[in-house]
Order: sequence, then C-alpha cells, then structure tokens
Amino acid sequence: MVWTKECWVLMGIIIIGLWLLWYSKQNKMKKKSGVPKGNLGWPFIGETLDFIACGYTSQPVSFMDKRKSLYGNVFKTHILGTPIIVSTDPDVNKVVLQNHGNTFVPAYPKSIRELLGDFSILQMNGNLQKRVHAQIGGFLRSAQLKARITKDIENSVKLTLATWKDMHLIYVQEEIKKITFEVLVKVLMSIRPGEDLYFLKKEFEEFIKGLICLPIKLPGTRLYKSLKAKEKLLKMVKRIVEERKLAMEKSDEKGVAKDVVDVLLRDNNEANEKQYLPLDFISGIIIEMMIPGEETMPTAMTLAVKFLSDSAVALKQLTFQCLPFLGYRKFMEWHLYIYIYADFISHCEGGEHGIEEAEDRSHVKILVGLTTCPCHLLKIETLRMANIINGVWRKALKDVHIKGHLIPEGWCVLTSFISVHMDEQNYDNPCHFDPWRWEKTGAAAVNNNNFTPFGGGQRLCPGLELSRLEISIFLHHLVTSYGWVAEKDEIIHFPTVKMKKKLPITVTPVRT
Repeated sequence: MVWTKECWVLMGIIIIGLWLLWYSKQNKMKKKSGVPKGNLGWPFIGETLDFIACGYTSQPVSFMDKRKSLYGNVFKTHILGTPIIVSTDPDVNKVVLQNHGNTFVPAYPKSIRELLGDFSILQMNGNLQKRVHAQIGGFLRSAQLKARITKDIENSVKLTLATWKDMHLIYVQEEIKKITFEVLVKVLMSIRPGEDLYFLKKEFEEFIKGLICLPIKLPGTRLYKSLKAKEKLLKMVKRIVEERKLAMEKSDEKGVAKDVVDVLLRDNNEANEKQYLPLDFISGIIIEMMIPGEETMPTAMTLAVKFLSDSAVALKQLTFQCLPFLGYRKFMEWHLYIYIYADFISHCEGGEHGIEEAEDRSHVKILVGLTTCPCHLLKIETLRMANIINGVWRKALKDVHIKGHLIPEGWCVLTSFISVHMDEQNYDNPCHFDPWRWEKTGAAAVNNNNFTPFGGGQRLCPGLELSRLEISIFLHHLVTSYGWVAEKDEIIHFPTVKMKKKLPITVTPVRT
C-alpha cells in the first residue's frame, strides 16, 4: 500500500512538471510579437481529437473554418503531437512552398519518417533533392515515355474492365488499384504481371498501412509489421537494381532510359564520386514512388467515378465526348488524341513556354478546345473537391515573417490546400461538384495559388502528367464500356482520403 502511494505521488510530480513545461512554452509563444493567434488546446494532445473527428465527417474543413472565423486565415494550434501554424491563405502557402532548404524543410509524423527511412526523397533537401526530382520528373514528362506508356495503360484498363461484366458487385477503389499499381511498377522497374508483381503488391499493401500510425516498433504493432514488409520490398528491389547495374556495365548501353531505375543508374554513371547515389538510396526511392499507385492515384480515379455517379449531366457530356472515338477510329485517333491532349495540357499549365510557342500552330485552336472538354473539366473539379493531398507540412529553420505573421524557428507550418479549395471566397458554392465552373474561369484559374492539388514549388509532384494521362484513359474506357449504379458511400479524410465502403457499384455493359 505504501509503495502504491509513492507511485501516485511520483506520477503526480511528473504530470505537474510536464504541465509546467508545456505552460511555460505557451507563455513564451505569447510573448513573441507577430505569432498568429490560436489555441494550443489540452496539454500534450492539443486539439488532435477535434482534428481527427472532423476528418471522419462530410465536412473535414470544418476544423479549419471554425478557427479561421476566430483567429483569421493563419492561426496556431496543436495537432498530432506538434504545435503548428496552420495557413489557409493561398499567398502564405505559396511563399512556404517556394522557400525551402535554408528556410523550410519537410516535416512529417514520426511513423512516416520511420517507414521511409534515411533514403527518403520526401525528406531530402538542397541540390540532391533538385537533382533527383529533375531526373525523375524529366523522364515522366518525356515524349518517349508518353508514347510507350499510353498503350500499356489502355491494355491494363481494358483487361481489368473486361472482368467486371462477370462480377455481381464491383468495389471500384480496389479494382482501380490493380491498374494503377501495375502501370506504376512498370514505369519504375519494367516489371510486368507475374509473381514479382504479385509479391510487390502484397508486401506493399502491408507496408503502406503503417504510414500513419502510433510510432511504436514493438513486435505485433502496426509499425513493426510495416517495417518488416519494407525489408522484404527492399531486398527484392535492390536485387533488381543490382542486376540492372551489372547488365548496364557489361553492355555499356547509352540508349533511351526505359524506366526510373535506368534514369537513376545512368545519372550515377555520369556523376562524380561526391554525387554518387548508393544503391540502397535508389531502392528506397523506387519503393517510395510506389505510393501513388496504391494510394493517391486510385483515390483520385475512384472519386471521379463517385462524382460522375452523382452528376448525371456530367456523365452524359463525358460519354458524348468519348463516343466518337469508338469503332474503326479507336486504335488510331484515340491514342493520338490522348497523347496530344496530355502533352498540351502540361504545356499550357505551368510549362516553360506559352501556348503561342507551340510547335504545331495549326492545331492550337483544336487543342485550346480540349482544355474545356468535359474530361478535362471533370478531372480538375475532382482534384479540387477530393483534396487527396490536403496539405503539406514544413518546419521553419529560423523565424520567418510572411504577410505580418511570424512562424517561429522550430515550429511546423501546415499549408492547408483543402481550406483554399473549399473557401467561398475562392469558389462559388465550393461543396457542390460543378466541372463547368472551370469553363467560366478559364485555364488561368488552374494555374494560380487557389488551385494546388499536387502541391507546388520544387517539390511539385513529378508524376503529375502521368496521372492525368491515366485518369483520361480510364474514364474514356469506363463510360464507353459500362453504365453503372453506385451504392451510397461516404468519403473519409483521415488518416488518408478514401471511400468508406470502397465505392461498390453494379454495372451494365454498353451496347455499341
């Protein structure tokens, strides 16, 4: 009994000490001039419970909206174990995204840091990050890849859709993962369907479950299981990288790179000893780049199907657009259309040159029309409403002043994209799915601070154009192959965006 009392006394002292430490930090923050207003909530847990609860509702942005109304567009809070400055101001977000290295560095929850490890492109900084990002991005945007991968994407889509006619109930989110993961692994390592692909997908599904979890590595925990899965993935990917390296050295091949492994190994051959990328580093990057194939891309495509299911007018217009590419024109004009379309969209949205500098001026008028076609408008509106990347976390390396707000050294800042995309000041009736809003605002609205579905700055998603191409091909074949009825389902926004029931649908083949 005496021992029990002593334990309670000791526990009380520890709790009081920790509370005093938290209270002194909060007071210190109040004394700094320019620190955004806000509430750090309860000791240790902050406002995390409210933040998570909002993520499971139909209005996840309500957490931000409530605090915006109290404190303004930039405020402080405490979520997921971290005191943080939240920005719902698109101008502040732009400054944070474009200033990195010496001012801001990536900051992610501990479970993500543990899983991605030391060789993570997400946490990479400086010249190395710029170099790797440029190499991978350049390959994914290349004309050679687009010409080759278009047919591969179509084959994968058609094979998957063909199995749907014999299925009573289709879970769209799971079915689309079969397409996106297969395509991405081929782009990364040239692996085709078979045992290796099956093994990669099985272990990767186990690995990715631990991205957002309690950072405890004891046997049996979620993080422990995910780390074990990563060990198996690394072993296999490193074997592939080593075999490719040996083959490259023997043949002294200098042709066009066929996948990302080729790109990174060839960059190594041209680099000096100081710039050389270890094979473990390359293997880690390859595994990390599989994430869009299992998470972000399937979610975007699934939500496009959901929004089409809820909008008969949008579905009708999209089907009307795609029907002319059936029949004898299918194998020639569709590939030409989608290839030119993807290339043009990337050219006029954030490209280095304006549309007036397009090589084939005779097609400019036709291509301008493509930016207002239903497929393009649908993709943009889906990305705005889906908010698959709902924000980016950065850590300030020094005190930073932006538009009169102070982000203190050592603090994290969350650039909230979802708040900007769902703000009534930026979009009329933002919770309503309306692809035609982009027809009214024009292409310029897609390339401003109010629309950042893929982030921004030098860490802009390198696979942006590949994702657009994949969505376009999938939607084309879906609406020309099937009619469907979707069961009622809800979007969940925590820990990641997904459909609660994986979007179950029943399909009816379209007669052509």
